[in-house]
Amino acid sequence: MMEIVPPKVMGVLNITPDSFSDGGFYFEPEKAIDRAASLIGQGADILDIGGESTRPGAAAVSLEEELSRVIPAIKAIRSRFDVDISIDTSKAAVMTDAVNAGATMINDVYALRNEGALSAAAETTVPICLMHMQGTPETMQDAPQYKNLFDEINAFFRERIAACEIAGIDKERLILDPGIGFGKTHQQNVQLLANLEQLKWLGPQLLVGVSRKSVIGNIVGKPVEERMIGSVVAGILAAWQGASILRVHDVKETVDALAVCNALMAERR
Repeated sequence: MMEIVPPKVMGVLNITPDSFSDGGFYFEPEKAIDRAASLIGQGADILDIGGESTRPGAAAVSLEEELSRVIPAIKAIRSRFDVDISIDTSKAAVMTDAVNAGATMINDVYALRNEGALSAAAETTVPICLMHMQGTPETMQDAPQYKNLFDEINAFFRERIAACEIAGIDKERLILDPGIGFGKTHQQNVQLLANLEQLKWLGPQLLVGVSRKSVIGNIVGKPVEERMIGSVVAGILAAWQGASILRVHDVKETVDALAVCNALMAERR
């Protein structure tokens, strides 16, 4: 039988008042710690902690505000749990302070394109996730257009990988996220999810975050709080195509589904 390396499950923990799915739920430090304990108990390998919403139309927050949200949470979680912690940020100073506080991964929706982010990431030794996004969170869903979706995303990742290597970031540290829902139409999101192998040839691992997003809602016709089953199915199909990390809200259900997926994949000839 072939050797299977199961995808890791990244549990979402937003320390924000306005994230699209769980905004305001874990804004208070003690609630964030309780949520972290719950996600770990459900089987999360990584906690993705963010202090600034990147939902469509979201406004930016100040550096001081973001730091005040995420750094205490990271320190508290690190002091209690032995778990990988990803900092979901695009600000160089937040990357630096978060890694110093105990974060073991950087997850940047801007792919280290903001001022100082590339050099800040290069000064760490942690893995870095580069996400593709057309536009910004404020504008990304204003009629996104591509001449060739996969050619343009691949070209973007080639450029960002090259920039990272010039800055001293080894390619082995990089993870790529196609950015489902970030500057894509519904049909483009579906095309990406159905053809992830067209990104795998670039080399780095793939992270897929589709949990509860509008592409799932459009398919099943359900509001955010009723998209769990559709989200888990989409995640498992991403894993079947080679995704290495699944960023999810519903950890327990994803872990159970992955167990079935991995058992079947091990028997493929």
